[in-house]
Amino acid sequence: MPLEHSILLVEDNPDDEALTLRAFAKNKIRNPVVVARDGVEAIEYLLGTGAQAGRDKSMMPALVLLDLKLPRMDGLEVLRRVRADEYTALLPVVVLTTSRETQDIQEAYRLGANSYIRKPVNFDAFIKAVEQIGAYWLSLNEPSDGHGIPSY
Repeated sequence: MPLEHSILLVEDNPDDEALTLRAFAKNKIRNPVVVARDGVEAIEYLLGTGAQAGRDKSMMPALVLLDLKLPRMDGLEVLRRVRADEYTALLPVVVLTTSRETQDIQEAYRLGANSYIRKPVNFDAFIKAVEQIGAYWLSLNEPSDGHGIPSY
């Protein structure tokens, strides 16, 4: 995959952000990472609105890693808006969260999440989970060449 295809990490916890970036580095995932620290930032980035007005939307992320418990707009609402927009509807969205609530899992899938992964508490297990996410979503998965989605 060309390196210009970024990963959008939607994460409000600075410790989890740092842990995820460290796991990317340990797994040699070199795609640029864009971080949105709340749901509003994520939507503005993806849709090119608000603070991100004028952003080149032809460069969509290869993958969105989405936490659910976010300030200003929760992850489920982000997912709802991503799937409702023609330009972002087919983006791969992996929910990466600490929530174990059955209702969150069911709602995430109902709204179109491609995968739901609970963040492992153990660092080594987290490194392994990120390795598997990268291997599947950034290497093995065949992305859509639908509207707005990069074809690798």
